Amino acid sequence: MIQLISLIIFIVSSGVLLFLLYKKIPVLVNLPKNGHHGFKKPKTLKKLEKRIKDIHFDFFEKQIFLHKILSKAKIWILKTETKIDGLLHGIRKNAQQLDSKKKRKK
Repeated sequence: MIQLISLIIFIVSSGVLLFLLYKKIPVLVNLPKNGHHGFKKPKTLKKLEKRIKDIHFDFFEKQIFLHKILSKAKIWILKTETKIDGLLHGIRKNAQQLDSKKKRKK
């Protein structure tokens, strides 16, 4: 039963697909081969598109430059933080030693 239903759905789907191809093939044949739609853009529109693309590219270059600067700043800050952590650890160690000496004297 399930195979019969599947076969019917397949046959109907194939028939619809063939019908659509039969109706649309003449339209598809008339389309230009190189992918152009046949309309020319005005010169002002071409210039505007070029300017927008140039601005977008400049913006992208600026983002890369900013990313490099921020990455280097992050590395520098992490190195500084590590040095400060080492110094604080040494200060805490010295403070604990001084506290232990004071407790021994009492």
